[in-house]
Amino acid sequence: MLGLFWFWFGSVLSVSGFDVLSCRNSSVTLNVVLLEDENSPWSLKFVKDVVEMAVEEENEKNQAESLDFQIKVLFSGFNTTHYRRRGCGSSTCEAVEILKSLHVSSLGCMMLGPSCTYATFQLVDQEVGLTLTIPIISAGSFGLSCDYKDKLTRLLPPARKISEFFVHFWNVSFTNLKPMWKTAYIYKKLDNTEECFWYINALEAPSALFASNISREMLRSQGDLEDKMKAQDRHSNIFVLCGTPDDVLAIKKNTTIPPHVVFVLIDLYNDGYHTNESSFEHMRDVLVVTMHSFRNYSSHTSWKTNTTVSALSVVFLQYKTLFVFSTSLNVTWVNHTNPDLVWDGSQLPRDKRAHGKLATFNIIMIVLGISVVMATAIAFILYRQNRRVRFDQKKWSHINPSLITLLDDKERNHISLTVKIDEEKKGDNSFLIHKGRYDKKPVILKELRNTDGNFSEDQRIELNALLHIDYYNLTKFYGTAKFDCGVFGVFEFCERGSLRYVLNDKISYPDESFMDLEFKISVMYDIAKGMSYLHSSNVGVHGRLKSTNCVVDNRMVVKITDFGCNTILTPGKDLWTAPEHMRVQGISQKGDIYSFAIISQEIILRKNPFHTCCCSDMAEKLYLVQYPRGPNVFRPDLSFESVGETEAELFVLIKSCWEEDPEKRPDFKRIEGALGKIFSNLHNQANASYMDNLIRRLQMYSRNLEHLVEERTSLYKAERDRADQLNFMLLPGPVVRSLKETGCVEPELYDEVTIYFSDIVCFTTLCHHSTPMEVVDMLNDIYKNFDSILDHHDVYKVETIGDAYMVASGLPRRNGNRHAVDICLMALDILKFMGTYQLRHLPGIPLWIRIGIHSGPCAAGVVGNKMPRYCLFGDTVNTASRMESTGLPLRIHVSESTIKILQRTDCQFECEHRGETYLKGKGKEMTYWLTGVTGQKYNLPTPPTAENFQRLQQDLAERIVSTLDKRGNERRKTLSTRQRRTQRHSSDGQPEYLHLNDPTTYL
Repeated sequence: MLGLFWFWFGSVLSVSGFDVLSCRNSSVTLNVVLLEDENSPWSLKFVKDVVEMAVEEENEKNQAESLDFQIKVLFSGFNTTHYRRRGCGSSTCEAVEILKSLHVSSLGCMMLGPSCTYATFQLVDQEVGLTLTIPIISAGSFGLSCDYKDKLTRLLPPARKISEFFVHFWNVSFTNLKPMWKTAYIYKKLDNTEECFWYINALEAPSALFASNISREMLRSQGDLEDKMKAQDRHSNIFVLCGTPDDVLAIKKNTTIPPHVVFVLIDLYNDGYHTNESSFEHMRDVLVVTMHSFRNYSSHTSWKTNTTVSALSVVFLQYKTLFVFSTSLNVTWVNHTNPDLVWDGSQLPRDKRAHGKLATFNIIMIVLGISVVMATAIAFILYRQNRRVRFDQKKWSHINPSLITLLDDKERNHISLTVKIDEEKKGDNSFLIHKGRYDKKPVILKELRNTDGNFSEDQRIELNALLHIDYYNLTKFYGTAKFDCGVFGVFEFCERGSLRYVLNDKISYPDESFMDLEFKISVMYDIAKGMSYLHSSNVGVHGRLKSTNCVVDNRMVVKITDFGCNTILTPGKDLWTAPEHMRVQGISQKGDIYSFAIISQEIILRKNPFHTCCCSDMAEKLYLVQYPRGPNVFRPDLSFESVGETEAELFVLIKSCWEEDPEKRPDFKRIEGALGKIFSNLHNQANASYMDNLIRRLQMYSRNLEHLVEERTSLYKAERDRADQLNFMLLPGPVVRSLKETGCVEPELYDEVTIYFSDIVCFTTLCHHSTPMEVVDMLNDIYKNFDSILDHHDVYKVETIGDAYMVASGLPRRNGNRHAVDICLMALDILKFMGTYQLRHLPGIPLWIRIGIHSGPCAAGVVGNKMPRYCLFGDTVNTASRMESTGLPLRIHVSESTIKILQRTDCQFECEHRGETYLKGKGKEMTYWLTGVTGQKYNLPTPPTAENFQRLQQDLAERIVSTLDKRGNERRKTLSTRQRRTQRHSSDGQPEYLHLNDPTTYL
């Protein structure tokens, strides 16, 4: 039988956030929060009297020592009889409710209880628990979720300690007594007690210590346990359960126990194994894990720190302590040297069933026979497989084009396509590539221009070798596809483009916050790893390594592409080609190392390939590399001045890679190791973890991203404001908002608005003697000033058509009677401006306008989808136009309806009665001249009389001609000169397009 294990837990109540000084006053409160039922050994009914006695005794001692210090105790019990699942399983809400009420009344300085794991977890967990700062002492809370909590001290062994004991006990062995165990069955009853539930749960949890070290299987019913007992190929002979001897008896009543089975019973808190050593027959093959009672102790009690494992004697049916385990030293020793056990040899059996022993000679013969057969079979399989591989290597089939979905978008190749380029196209290394999707993966199709798809035997072997290349830093090759337009290789697509493209994009990948030295080294490290794998594979060599076929995926991992295909694609001569291959065409691994050095210089400097200050011509660079002058060879610039120790070490490595003698160049294994060492020493990161480096880079990237987001957001907001401002200039504000929110504007009827019309008098005559640009400049000057006047009034400019200017008020925002007032004030300001305006191209020529104003109902809405306009409809618009056309120069012609609205306001306008005026479509209407506002002085121009106006209108053309004559004989393409020229050249009767002598007829 198993003996008893003594666990002792020392507790230090130093809790983060707990104010010890506040609990050193004359009176402190101890809250006791426990389950109140009939079954729990730590129920409040069993503990209350003892706690009161202890507190009373402690207060008496303090009083005897003349200490002004008293302890008060508050009891709070919670009952779960109202729940279907009673006991600790339903303790969460009840215990939390009590704690919330204690927060309001008296929380105290310390808490005893609760003993239930579910309730305790809600009190002490730092993430989801209550904001509780007092220490808690619990006689339970066994679960793993309550481990390592600052505010919790547990008096009884938690589930974690039991799990640690079992792992230790399973791995220890004693000669002729206990072998090492590696397997077990764990029996989980449905009606376990609180402590058994959590002890078995710790043995069951996949991530816990026991399940991680011991191969265990769970049994969840007694039927499952009985089936495993009867099975000949059972997983283990060791069965672990938690409970009492009655549970063992219930199992043995219904089944026969095999002789090599061991039951391990967890019964920690049953002191009967120590106080009464006699046992029962059904406990013969049972080991009991137990310990001395914790229920009765005092300040003079010596707590034992050992746990015991007890066994039952076969002869005397008595419990004997077989093993003792020290929880402080994690050491197990034998307590009974000559136990009388029921198993063979009076020792514990193995956890696996033992099979019958064969003679040594027979075993040797069997092993030798099996070995010969297996060796023959393996050799035959390898021969067949090798023969099949050689046969398969010579086969090649194209991918069915129907399996590849071509994408519509095409772009110039900055990504990864490297094929034979025609001699006349060597100056441009970019051409169209095709994107597609194959097997749900994005791919690119690279044209193989030197083949028709009927590959030779060597080419098929090489393509099959490429199919088997699958490495993190190499792009995946999926095969070839034959289309009508040619043969294409199907390769993995990397979204961020080539390394050359990334190095050139200094906006998206800035040096300061993204592509620092650490990132550059990691890019070189990715290339070195990919090339190291490639050189050790069947491909053996790249031959065309350059920065344009090193590609970057969306995780910023650099991958190498365009390797292999050496029998299909012939290498060319470029800035990355090694000197020995410029002189004699070919490819080699040492040549790839030279290409790597040129790429590394690009990465470090982020400049063009093979950057030198002394030479910029590509042809000259190739010549100097191929034919060196003297002992000094021509290489890119890489200065050691003003660089740190890490950069200098990196530069030395790069220069060793572009040595003239290929044998002096290191291989990629050495380069990979050197870069790894440099990277680990960067920023003293030899002791830094990978996660620390990753977090630091993420923080740098996050800060840069935030800066970019702020910058782009400000640009977006500025552009949005400009767009909104332009929209508000084209349409009213409410209309713009409605269009943005709903996409449409409902037409609306307005009961009363005021509409303004004006046009320029004798505008046709002015245009006749002006160039088109002078007409545009004139209207622009006038209407820009009109628009600035509109900003001071609550009006809306509807539109301008030629010289006509239309304004409305009272829509789309209704403003009561103010629409007539604002239109009239605006008209006075415009008329005042016209009294001072001078034409720039015709100084001294008077410019007159007519103004008409009318008020009435109107309908308004947005017309059309293309270039939408806010248009007005109704008789009021027509009447206002008639008021303008029947008016006089430099006069404001106002209808009677507008005058009536003005009379309803507080503004005192000055008007002259004109009389009845005939309006087309309306008949005779009473109209008025608006002359000003009472109390305000407007410097309005003096309008001409009707007689003067007729005479001035007739003399206007002569005055314009006179003004133009004073400006000299400047040649101006006015409408009148064009008419005269047309009449002159057409006098001979020939068509105008035949007169080619005058150069002005040419466009």
